[in-house]
Amino acid sequence: MSDSLRITGGKVYDPANGIDGVIRDVLVADGRVVSSLPQNALPRTIDARGMVIMPGGVDIHCHIASSVVNRARMMQGEEHATHVHAAECRHGCEFRGGSGVLTPSTFTTGYRYAALGYTTALEAAVSPSGARQTHLELADTPNLDAGFLLLLANHQAVIEMLDRNDRTGVSSLIAHMLRKTGAHGIKVVNPGGVADWRHDPAHLTVEGIDQAVAGTRVTPRKILEAMADAAEALKLPHAPHVHCNRLGLPGNVATTLDTLRALDGRRVHLTHLQFHAYGKTAKGDFTSAAGELMDYFNTHAHISADTGQVMFGDAFTLTGDTPLEYLLWKLTGKRYVSIESELESGCGLMPIRYDDKHYLHSLQWAIGLELMLMAGDPWRMLLSTDHPNGGSFLTYPTIIAALMSKARRDELIARAHPRAMRNSKLRDLTREYSLNEIAIITRAGPARVLGLKHKGHLAPGADADLTLYHDRPDNAQTMFESPRYVIKAGRVLVEDGELRASVPGGKFCAALQPDERGAAELGRWFDHHGSYSVNQFGLHDHERNAIRQV
Repeated sequence: MSDSLRITGGKVYDPANGIDGVIRDVLVADGRVVSSLPQNALPRTIDARGMVIMPGGVDIHCHIASSVVNRARMMQGEEHATHVHAAECRHGCEFRGGSGVLTPSTFTTGYRYAALGYTTALEAAVSPSGARQTHLELADTPNLDAGFLLLLANHQAVIEMLDRNDRTGVSSLIAHMLRKTGAHGIKVVNPGGVADWRHDPAHLTVEGIDQAVAGTRVTPRKILEAMADAAEALKLPHAPHVHCNRLGLPGNVATTLDTLRALDGRRVHLTHLQFHAYGKTAKGDFTSAAGELMDYFNTHAHISADTGQVMFGDAFTLTGDTPLEYLLWKLTGKRYVSIESELESGCGLMPIRYDDKHYLHSLQWAIGLELMLMAGDPWRMLLSTDHPNGGSFLTYPTIIAALMSKARRDELIARAHPRAMRNSKLRDLTREYSLNEIAIITRAGPARVLGLKHKGHLAPGADADLTLYHDRPDNAQTMFESPRYVIKAGRVLVEDGELRASVPGGKFCAALQPDERGAAELGRWFDHHGSYSVNQFGLHDHERNAIRQV
């Protein structure tokens, strides 16, 4: 039993099982947490005295593997030429070379997540026709178990079926596409807004969720309802992952609240919520509406969200919201790419830099922290930077430090734009997160919201993904930047703060039954509109069956 471990003397934080800083042993065998080791086991013992033990980190929203990410890598050739990961290890293990920072190569992505203590991630936006490439890239990403969400809300076939009021057909089509592509769930981006811009490029924004898509009777409200109903009917492990209309515009909190009211009583996950939490002054300027939004969020338990925290420095915007990206290009003039894929979805790409002396950027940074500090339930407001849109996942320790220390926040506030700080309530918020709450927003909460019952906790039967940190809550940034040990499926990847091993990553997807009508509908669509055969779409049965279904 070479992968058997006995981890002794550490302070365990396992919120899913009500364990809050209790000193206890953790036992591992055959890649799982166990209550007792097998009789013939010869376990390695790790002395964890003076350390904090948590489940491996779970990133609920990132962009790490897709045709869009690959395009972003190509756009950042200079970054990949100057930030190369050396393929060497002093301990005899074999690492493959890689490069990049904001959109690192598959190899480097897996190494850096592991070095940060993360063992699971969700790629948050993949076009149906790009699913096969995403699977290939995830298979090439070490140390991470990963799944992805499928872009469906602006698929022309969905729009046409909703225009005929064929909600049953939409659900069947969604079921078939999710199953055929091996996706984990549904991604909704600017519902109807992308399809509307596809028909009329003059339509850069949807004014409200009851504005019809050009040439149809379909509204964002109808699309949202159809996506939520399909997720419920199919018993998907994760709620629809919604990027609302009017992202990034002043006063868009009204649209965000309209979206939530339209889905009242249905499961919904709002993604990168910071970008949807803007108020508007009498002069039309941006202001924080985090308080107004959280008043609603805190009283509606069916809603979950990730923050999309903006971090100062370089970032890279990549999104299925093509009209938004076009607008950003018009405002900044930076290099930009826009792609439309098979009438399924679009994607837009552009580099950006967030400046702490810039009013809007400082306000965005403050709003993300406001949302997390105002959330009454940390199980539903989860940490993300929408990597790389708000910043790299490597900035998570910096965010954690700000959440855990009012003094640290005050230092950062002093550097930010003064008027932005006056238009937010961040300086008045005194809450400081505990280590248990950090374990919730980075591990237990994301796993629960994603429906990953084998992740985010340390009960017997859970995947043996663990991170051990020096017990230094007074210096949280250093603590979370440099784990002492990282264990993936019972294998020690990081030891004494150094990456010493690498293992293949796994994949997960929603467990779905075949849907004959959905297959027929997709076949008819491809016959009329596809640039390739439906027989080339998605995965073969044996490929999908090899993925862990949840």
